[in-house]
Amino acid sequence: MTKVIEHTSRGKWSRSGVPHKGWTCVGVDDLEEPSQECEMCESVDIRYVHYMEHPDHSDILAVGCVCAENMEKDYVRPREREMGMRRIARRRKSWAERDWRVSQLGNPFLNSEGFNLIVFERGDGFSITVSRRGADRRQVGKKCYPSQDQAKAAALGALMWAKSHL
Repeated sequence: MTKVIEHTSRGKWSRSGVPHKGWTCVGVDDLEEPSQECEMCESVDIRYVHYMEHPDHSDILAVGCVCAENMEKDYVRPREREMGMRRIARRRKSWAERDWRVSQLGNPFLNSEGFNLIVFERGDGFSITVSRRGADRRQVGKKCYPSQDQAKAAALGALMWAKSHL
């Protein structure tokens, strides 16, 4: 209980006119390192940001997990959101270590989770194609990356997109 009292006795928690409950999370973000102060307790540097909105407050607040729990009066969903972001961060780190094979056309490719990801040269850079294996569904990326390594790193985002769209 001490952790809750610490967070809820500082910053906007102690100001009148700022609602303490009834907030809704409208988004989450991973800053990749603790680099922003929680806008509710104003005392903790946060890495995983929960963007909270309230009908009686004009600003969307960027807060940490403990404050999000208290603002929503839900001690499960904020932790689930944060665990999801942590999983994605671990996935990004291990993604960089994947071994890409080379196609007959000389393009790096990777088969993962039922999808085929190909990095290919386009114009002054590199782009990505993702297709569902065994189906005619595919998407050619619109973005062009300056290096092959940057395109490979972006391929994880393409894979996550494809899982819900292809």
